[in-house]
Amino acid sequence: MAEPAETVEVESGVVNCGGGTLSHPRVFLNIKTDVGHLDCPYCGKRFILKSASHATPE
Repeated sequence: MAEPAETVEVESGVVNCGGGTLSHPRVFLNIKTDVGHLDCPYCGKRFILKSASHATPE
């Protein structure tokens, strides 16, 4: 499996990706807490949820 294009650590389980003029459409994605990460289906950017002790409530 290929490595993600970019990896971003986030505090919230809801993230958005894209929306720029040369980017894909803006999408809002939900990270499942039992998995802890999510890859954008358009660009492959990986969002990693910080540990539950540091995350903000959803």
